[in-house]
Amino acid sequence: MNIQLSDHFNYRRLFRFTLPSIVMMIFTSIYGVVDGLFVSNFVGKTPFAAINLVMPFIMILGGVGFMIGTGGSALVSKTMGQNEPEKANRIFSMMIELTLLVGALLSIVGIVFIEPIARLFGASEAMLPECVLYGRIVLAFNAAFMLQNVFQAFLVTAERPHMGLCVTVAAGVTNMVLDALFIAVFKWGVAGAAIATGLSQCVGGLIPLIYFIRPNKSPLRLKLAALQLPSILQACANGSSELMSNISGSLVSIAYNAQLMKYAGENGVAAYGVLMYVQFIFVAIDVGYAVGCAPIVGYHYGAQNHGELKNMLRKSLFLMSISGVMLTLLAAALAAPLARLFVGYDQALFDMTRHAFRLFSLSFLLAGINIYVSSFFTALNNGAVSAIVSFLRTLVFQMLCVLVLPIFLGIDGIWWAMAVAEVFAFILSLSFLIVKRNKYHYM
Repeated sequence: MNIQLSDHFNYRRLFRFTLPSIVMMIFTSIYGVVDGLFVSNFVGKTPFAAINLVMPFIMILGGVGFMIGTGGSALVSKTMGQNEPEKANRIFSMMIELTLLVGALLSIVGIVFIEPIARLFGASEAMLPECVLYGRIVLAFNAAFMLQNVFQAFLVTAERPHMGLCVTVAAGVTNMVLDALFIAVFKWGVAGAAIATGLSQCVGGLIPLIYFIRPNKSPLRLKLAALQLPSILQACANGSSELMSNISGSLVSIAYNAQLMKYAGENGVAAYGVLMYVQFIFVAIDVGYAVGCAPIVGYHYGAQNHGELKNMLRKSLFLMSISGVMLTLLAAALAAPLARLFVGYDQALFDMTRHAFRLFSLSFLLAGINIYVSSFFTALNNGAVSAIVSFLRTLVFQMLCVLVLPIFLGIDGIWWAMAVAEVFAFILSLSFLIVKRNKYHYM
């Protein structure tokens, strides 16, 4: 059954359309998880901590791709809803050209400054060489990583979510196989992990590029287009919340690592790394759903179909509530086995990680709703509200919690910080939905 953006979406159709995006995001999140799993078990906890320390900087640069992809796809889907296919293709082509240019520039900047950045993030002398080695290799592939992030959004907009799923699965499998080969067999350490990740990102970024360059049956096709500043600025404004999420998340990770070095040392940083890896996969479910829904919302907003906007918001809030309960229970149940999988070789580190995960798991209860609301306003081309929700949720609330709560609760305050921040973000998200309901007519 071919599903189009103009369709009415019941639960079955919505599930079929968004499932590929959910699986796409899960496989994308597996990149860093698999690197960490192999490095932790085959190289050691110091290189494992080094990867965790430098990862926030890598994610900030790669996050520019999420900004271009989500903001650009929102603009393209709205234009498609307004029945302007030529303009939609022109904007799409501009976004891909912009990604290639910015990706190459950020690769150079990242490679040059990775060592002082690692020192700024608190790398010890023992960790610094591993930070620099891993960072420089991965950042050499930054343009491919950004392309993959951009195409995750545009393949959904092009009504080809299943192709996006196939490409991402291929990239994820490539990463896992090469990690096993380079780290476990060839003993290349963190360099092997970085090369495996970079090559898998090439798979995820270049295959869709070739697909859209060639004649295809989707509504979108790449062609040479002059870069137009108004469209670029509008797309970047729409997607600013996604970039803000990456930047904020990375800055918060730096704060977490600093606090954990103060309260628990290297073991605390390693334990936090495990939490982040598992969070990537769990939150990927909510992010994938939001990415899959965004073109639908953008299309019906462009077509001024208020009934379908109401339908999408109602169904999505219900599904995100169910998802939050299920993910929280699952995370609590898997705390011990997941901790053992990553750090079972060290009993003290295992005990700390298991305890931390049981407290941290409560953050999944409301995370899905907050993620969806931010994405919903991006799809409505309201980048300002989306950015405010994202900025306060991922930076201000979390930063305050991770800095203040340990004063009263010690190290447990660090593990509680994420859950408490999500409560504040939930209140903010609902407030914006209520305040903006008359402007967009989704209630």
